[in-house]
Amino acid sequence: IVVPGDAPLVQAQTLAGLWRAHRVGNATVTILTALLENPTGYGRIVRKHDGTVAAIVEEKALSEEQRAIREINSSVYCFTLGKLWPVMSELKPANVHKELYLTDAIELLDRRGEKVLAEIVPDANEVLGCNTRAELADVDRILRARKRAALMEAGVTMYLPETVLVDADVEIGADTVIEPGVQLLCATRIGTGCLIQTGSVIASSVIEDGVTVKPHCVVSNSQLAAGVVVGPFAHLRDGAELRHGARVGNFVEVKKSVLEEGVKSMHLTYLGDATIGKSTNIGAGTITCNYDGVRKHKTRIGKRAFIGSNSTLIAPVAVGDGAIVAAATLISEDVPEDALAIGRVRPTIKPEWARRRKARSNESSEESKT
Repeated sequence: IVVPGDAPLVQAQTLAGLWRAHRVGNATVTILTALLENPTGYGRIVRKHDGTVAAIVEEKALSEEQRAIREINSSVYCFTLGKLWPVMSELKPANVHKELYLTDAIELLDRRGEKVLAEIVPDANEVLGCNTRAELADVDRILRARKRAALMEAGVTMYLPETVLVDADVEIGADTVIEPGVQLLCATRIGTGCLIQTGSVIASSVIEDGVTVKPHCVVSNSQLAAGVVVGPFAHLRDGAELRHGARVGNFVEVKKSVLEEGVKSMHLTYLGDATIGKSTNIGAGTITCNYDGVRKHKTRIGKRAFIGSNSTLIAPVAVGDGAIVAAATLISEDVPEDALAIGRVRPTIKPEWARRRKARSNESSEESKT
């Protein structure tokens, strides 16, 4: 079987059908052909009265009568090799580049009395070639439509499926819902009963059963265990791993970090090169300072810990099980388990100061007017 490299839409079952037709017809060569409404630009199949093929005539060599032929050559062939090799030596260079045209072998075989058949492909789109960027885009559109159709047939729900971008190697379980504008890329695997909401991009990641990815999240090279909830507007990358039931909210970035079961980080946080134990809560605005300008360092937070809002953890550092880090605290040394760490500056409160300042401001304003 000979298949051109610029016809990616030809399906395995089509090639299997071509092979069967070749064997049943006891042919020397069987050509896969297609019927086109507008065959301009393609070589035409010229048949004999008995339906066998006499020749393939290229566009530039067509007679007026032959131009009306709608059956075109797809450049997909099934040959009996023992009868093909002898005629290969008879092929002559077709142009100044000394190219040999395999299509010329068809006429040579016919002259030798060999049986040449043609099998018409049911879907002419299968034999579309790619010679321009526009044609490549058309082929890509068809391939992706096939992929979406196969997934929906297998029980995946897609809203506005034409807006969903799914790569060929993506796997999705039944009863998962994909909303408009989602991109699922590379070898991503998504389990059953998941919800992937509008505008999210997931690449090279494993999403287990029952996961919710809220709108406009970016997930790459990450693993989300069953029951995880992510987003909206979250960014998980470079080996992020969220264990069962972990939750990451809006504007949270997780990089090379493991969030154990039940961990919550709901707002405006960066977790890089960190491990976080079960049932720990990470307050809004928490930052793990993992990079010292030369190397990356680890942050380790234990189980059932509480990290208050706007805390800064300067790695390498560890926070023990059950420890509490008060809001707005900077942590640069290890915190023992069950300890309280508090490092914020105490406020100085001056009663009535704001009122007096406003009064002085008003007096200055009146003086400037006079």
